[in-house]
Amino acid sequence: MHGANTETTGDEEVPGGGPPQGRGADLTAAVRQARAGDEAAFRLVYRAVHPRLLAYVRSLVGPAHAEDVASDAWLQIARDLRSFRGDGDRFPAWATRVARNRAYDHLRRAGRSPLVGGDESALAGLAAAEDTAGEALEAVATGEALAMVARLPRDQAEAVLLRVVVGLDARSAARVLGKRPGAVRMAAHRGLRRLAEMLDGRERSGAAGARAGRGRT
Repeated sequence: MHGANTETTGDEEVPGGGPPQGRGADLTAAVRQARAGDEAAFRLVYRAVHPRLLAYVRSLVGPAHAEDVASDAWLQIARDLRSFRGDGDRFPAWATRVARNRAYDHLRRAGRSPLVGGDESALAGLAAAEDTAGEALEAVATGEALAMVARLPRDQAEAVLLRVVVGLDARSAARVLGKRPGAVRMAAHRGLRRLAEMLDGRERSGAAGARAGRGRT
């Protein structure tokens, strides 16, 4: 098992900075209460974090095993919660790191590679509409957008997924990946730029097809 509560990125400590989703204070209170053994508070934490976490796990292991891997992750989160030291902004990154470690453990046991960074067909249709956000991916249906993400190099694909699907900021995503925030920002920037190029090519191809169709009528 990897160090699920690791809070560093490479050789430097990454301070603060969680997803700017307007939930920090409420989640901080719920995490604090859950850490003290409040089961109702833990359910609140689960409901707040699970949808995006599950979407991220799906993008790594596929839909057939995502629920099982996510359940294993939540069991570990529940066991290790007392060791978590942070607020509501830091908790999603910590939980996502636990889930990522469990996903990679599953993939190693199965002798498989993550779906991101190579298998675009396997990602099509994995996530529900509420699992994705961000202007860069709003122009296409969720499944098609994730299929495009799968065509990116793995470092770019994971950076985009953590920023867009999970909703983490660069420093929180860096903690999940064990990298420097600057490296994650660059990977996400390059990935989103490449996605924009794919979308542009898709639109040009669609326009050309429409013109060709009109020419045949």
